[in-house]
Amino acid sequence: MPRRRDRDHAGPHAASQRQLRVGEELRHALAQLLRPGELRDPALRDASVTVTEVRVSPDLRNATAFVMPFAGANADQVMAGLKRSAVFLKGRVARMVELRQVPNIVFALDDAFDNAARIAALLARPEVERDLHAPPPDDDENG
Repeated sequence: MPRRRDRDHAGPHAASQRQLRVGEELRHALAQLLRPGELRDPALRDASVTVTEVRVSPDLRNATAFVMPFAGANADQVMAGLKRSAVFLKGRVARMVELRQVPNIVFALDDAFDNAARIAALLARPEVERDLHAPPPDDDENG
């Protein structure tokens, strides 16, 4: 039977320390490159884009950069601009980050803020709020 690695204990989808470190370096580099005025693409020239997270594959060959345009404005145009600029951005990142091979970068719209707002709205509903503030049931009644 093959020996198990330490990361196998954390679950099959847990990122290794190296993946996390490379992802964070890529996030910082992309954040610098995506500042307003840094790129020539019309959709990105004046756009304020936040890079919330970069997830790197276990083999470090592919990376998904989760981004959010400021206030979600022009998200479709910004995502199209990022897709057009992906190869150019990879080349710029290669000069900024010391890696043997820079991963291929794919951009995805970060929906974490939308999910958080949806959950907050659900928790604010009167029937849910009533249940949240209700006293816990007595355990003595069950037995």
